[in-house]
Amino acid sequence: MKKLLALLLALTLVFALVACGETTAPETEEPAEPVASDVKVAMITDYGDITDQSFNQTTYEACKSYCEEAGLEFNYFKPASDSDADRVAMIETAIDGGYNVVVMPGYAFGNAIKETVDVYPDVTFIALDVGAGDLGEDFTVPANLYCAVYQEELCGYMAGYAAVKLGYTKLGFLGGMAVPAVVRYGYGYVQGIDAAAAELGLEGVTVNYAYGNQFYGDPDITAAMDTWYADGTEVVFACGGGIYSSAAEAAAKVGGKVIGVDVDQSFIIDGTYGEGMTVTSAMKGLAATVNTMLAKVVAGEFEGGKIESLGLVSENPEENYVQLPSTTQFAETFTEADYAALVAAMYAGEVTVNNDITAAATDFATVITVNDMGNLK
Repeated sequence: MKKLLALLLALTLVFALVACGETTAPETEEPAEPVASDVKVAMITDYGDITDQSFNQTTYEACKSYCEEAGLEFNYFKPASDSDADRVAMIETAIDGGYNVVVMPGYAFGNAIKETVDVYPDVTFIALDVGAGDLGEDFTVPANLYCAVYQEELCGYMAGYAAVKLGYTKLGFLGGMAVPAVVRYGYGYVQGIDAAAAELGLEGVTVNYAYGNQFYGDPDITAAMDTWYADGTEVVFACGGGIYSSAAEAAAKVGGKVIGVDVDQSFIIDGTYGEGMTVTSAMKGLAATVNTMLAKVVAGEFEGGKIESLGLVSENPEENYVQLPSTTQFAETFTEADYAALVAAMYAGEVTVNNDITAAATDFATVITVNDMGNLK
């Protein structure tokens, strides 16, 4: 019995030693892949193309540039027509292709967003220039949707103020359709003209104010612009997509000037209709918005569920979401330093701009005359 107990004790000790020798460190989890490796970005055009020198092109170039630098997969999708159904189809095509971040520029996406955003809760939607009015007041913005709208009245003000300071006293505003963004541009423009005229003590400053009721130029609108320029209008703020073509065609006949919108349109207007035609452009920071939001997605810091109004974030003009371009035709009467001072005053609240779109354009005229012509068509 003693020998048996000794044998059992010896065997137990051997097995214990063997077990200790085979012990390995506990398995550790592999580090998680960076968020960026899973991000695939799709940009959907509204109804135009990526060469429109406006919303689509600016958004496309910003998305492409960011994704190339960050090493992200990117593609763009163009709807077959200007319809909600085709915009929805392209969004679905992109998502079916594995794209999980969808960027959409322009108010035309309102209905398409409502039809898709809740169906694909795991997809991140970034909408530029899409506000409550486009989505419907009863629409609740879900957590996977971020909408940016812009304070167009601010850069409209800058453009109008600059034009008068640069010596123009017979001005025009040609809006596309009277949607909120276009109205804000126009009302800010009138206020900037009025403020500059008041500062300079000018009399006889006039503004012809009208909407084309469409976002493209045509012979009828060009004929109306011919009349404006023939009657003494010096510069027209063409505010509404491709409607600038009618203003520029008319301006080219008499050596007139135009003001661009949304992006720096001097490249296309001057290149097509005549060098030096574009005095300035009232711009939105579409590229800045794209860069900011994609960076947040990659960092896992995307904050959806809101419509954010973007405007001035700094007294430095180049850092803001609304601004004038460096191609502005600055002169001694309105220099880059003067522009910077204006922006600083606006940022500090020393200069304020009314954004009440329920008012009339004439309501903002104190020392100038506004000829409100309503819709041209």
